Amino acid sequence: MDEAAEREPRGMAGKLAVMTAILATVGATFSYMAGATQADAGLFKNDAAIKKTEASNQWNFYQAKSNRQNLSEFGMQLVDDARKPLFESESKRYASEKAEIKLAAEKLETESTEFDNKSEAQMHQHHRWAQATTALQIAIAMAAIALLTRRHWLEKAVFALSGVGLLLGALAYFRV
Repeated sequence: MDEAAEREPRGMAGKLAVMTAILATVGATFSYMAGATQADAGLFKNDAAIKKTEASNQWNFYQAKSNRQNLSEFGMQLVDDARKPLFESESKRYASEKAEIKLAAEKLETESTEFDNKSEAQMHQHHRWAQATTALQIAIAMAAIALLTRRHWLEKAVFALSGVGLLLGALAYFRV
């Protein structure tokens, strides 16, 4: 093959040069998106931990109210009839307070689970972006090898691997 023809803009060198520039640009974008989704996943995981801690605090508060309710019920057994109404009202108050605390704790646990789910979804998307970036980086390296060796089958492999990278990027974009 004529070496001068290969250096023409429409020859192998020209096609690979344009393809490499496009792949580098798209790859940089994919790399940025991978980092951004990983950061978001970390923030969601942090929010999940915060909500889990808040829920734990509520459950501890619930347990403290249960202890007080039990003491009030025990107190009713030990005191004379004149003081029983005091302990009975305290027991009912603690039962009522426990119901509110339980609802708050369950709500916080649900929020924690939602943040965990968001984190997992972001990490999945991060992995897709990272896979797409890796495929494009390999395609760029293969383009250099194809250019140096003048192997047309490698040029075709560059285009095929580029397609894989773009497909993975599309999957990441559409959150698949």
